Amino acid sequence: MDYDESCILSNQLLTNPVADNVDVVVFPNMLALSEVEKIMRETPYSVGGQNCSWVPKGAYTGAVSALLLKETGCTHVLVGHSERRYIFGESDEDVRKKLDAALGAGLIPVLCIGETQEDRDVGKTEYRIKKQLMKALDGIEINGGKLVIAYEPVWAISRSGTGVSCDPQEAEKVHSMIKTEIKQYVDKEIPVIYGGSVNSQNVVSYASQNAIDGVLVGHASTQYEDFVLLLEHVSNL
Repeated sequence: MDYDESCILSNQLLTNPVADNVDVVVFPNMLALSEVEKIMRETPYSVGGQNCSWVPKGAYTGAVSALLLKETGCTHVLVGHSERRYIFGESDEDVRKKLDAALGAGLIPVLCIGETQEDRDVGKTEYRIKKQLMKALDGIEINGGKLVIAYEPVWAISRSGTGVSCDPQEAEKVHSMIKTEIKQYVDKEIPVIYGGSVNSQNVVSYASQNAIDGVLVGHASTQYEDFVLLLEHVSNL
């Protein structure tokens, strides 16, 4: 979405009440982020960054630090999104540094993990996810901060080209495994949400699963009617 589209959608969303049992965070593009935060300020909606740099400040041309996102009014930031990992080549080490920077700045990082189609084809789903969790969380100090884990099966993302959706029971199984795995790194309850071609038609099938604590919505969140209908379905659970 461009700048104008982001602002228009933000104003449209404010015409619809958010249920008390639903937390909604929007992640606009970096150029629209500041204006969207102003629109959403003192409303039930929170605002997050789509990415951040791991350095707080300095001569890093083009980088947007976690500290700057915090100063802009963000509460959250996506870390390790599948497109950052598999299109822009971010390594597990890069993701860990961004995670530390986000927590240090007082943001709530949404740590994205998930396997590719190649991983799935050779039975490495669990291996890939456990490795990503270990690289991100081993020795982490959350202290009083908060963290969210987002399971993104890369093969199920609508723009990945596979056209295959993740079966809700399969997603539930993976979420249960993730929750068990993170206990060895973090001594507090961490929400685990699902992301992968979520829309108003299938959101209930995912959000109603016991181990799935919410959803990370991609393309459907840019479509006003679909997004509002999705929120309505979730609020009725």
